[in-house]
Amino acid sequence: MKKIGFIIAIGVMLVGTAAFAGGGDGDKTENSEVKVGLNIGDQAPELKFKTPEGKEVSLSSLKGKVVLIDFWASWCRPCRMENPNIVAAYKKFKTEGFEIYGVSLDKSQDAWVKAISDDGLNWVNVSDLGGWNSAGAATYGVRSIPANFLIDENGIIIAKGLRGANLHAELQKILAK
Repeated sequence: MKKIGFIIAIGVMLVGTAAFAGGGDGDKTENSEVKVGLNIGDQAPELKFKTPEGKEVSLSSLKGKVVLIDFWASWCRPCRMENPNIVAAYKKFKTEGFEIYGVSLDKSQDAWVKAISDDGLNWVNVSDLGGWNSAGAATYGVRSIPANFLIDENGIIIAKGLRGANLHAELQKILAK
């Protein structure tokens, strides 16, 4: 009986030592995965939609670049008013590793394509032509536009809702070499 008690005591000590030596759940390791979500610090959820030409382009295909996920629509006046600012940011930072993944909440292919051309949106433009029922808007919880998320080279959300000078300042901070 004493042997069984001794063996149990040794077992308890070994388990306790192993837990103390580094197996705690609260510790973050280099291998721990980042949570997919919509908060700063989260992995940006994947998106995959068609361009006006019908080619499917995924958000993850832009990994390695700083990406602005821009939710907009041709019929959205505030979006159209912000587009010249986004175009200027793109022209200024595209050679520094900046890309835009424009997600349109249009329902009309023709209106969407015309707005891309009229506003000079020369980056990745995608849509499922679902309007407010867009799968991308649902995935990102977009309830008003314009809306955007800035993600780093690894797909981690680093900023949200950047407009005007704030977009340029954030890009300057991140991409300045």
